[in-house]
Amino acid sequence: MAEFYLQIRWVHIIAVLASGSLFFLRGILVLGGKPRLAMTAPVRYLSYTIDTALLTAALMLMTILRQYPFVQGWLTVKVLLLVVYIVLGSIALKRGQSRKTRAVAFAVALVVYGFIISVARAHNPAGWFIS
Repeated sequence: MAEFYLQIRWVHIIAVLASGSLFFLRGILVLGGKPRLAMTAPVRYLSYTIDTALLTAALMLMTILRQYPFVQGWLTVKVLLLVVYIVLGSIALKRGQSRKTRAVAFAVALVVYGFIISVARAHNPAGWFIS
């Protein structure tokens, strides 16, 4: 599997970008008053497919590199922030009781998404805060 490291890494990166882009599009649709369009079956299934590819590639990379959450600090931060991102995304797309709640959850989810990427790029739990 290690001989496919670069290809798996690129699948992971592309899936990260696709997942974030689709979340952004769905959030804009929900906040723009078109929640039914954002929640259609094809859009939801596309999201599930992208996220499954993302998680599969992440697990493969973890195995190849022998870097594990709760052992390496930066991976621990990524996993914990991923849980926060998922909860915020759920509030932003469907569980928020008001437009304001959904908008705030959407904005914070996007910041968390960006910070997860910064932690991954830096391989440091401080992400973009390192000097």
